[in-house]
Amino acid sequence: MSDTLVTKSRFPDPDRAFRMLVEARRGLTPEEAAALDARLVLLLANHIGSEDVLRAAIAAACEAMDAA
Repeated sequence: MSDTLVTKSRFPDPDRAFRMLVEARRGLTPEEAAALDARLVLLLANHIGSEDVLRAAIAAACEAMDAA
């Protein structure tokens, strides 16, 4: 596993991947959706298993929020 954050999509169909995320939240309350998002983040962070990549991902997400 690389310790470098990859930001380019690795999905063969990025739109389908996005739709999967949207569909998982459909019908949930805002609180339930936030809980699902938190669980998903923790599962994927554990799967990555690299503090360096996690740190870079957090920084990239924060920068994107600041730019919005």
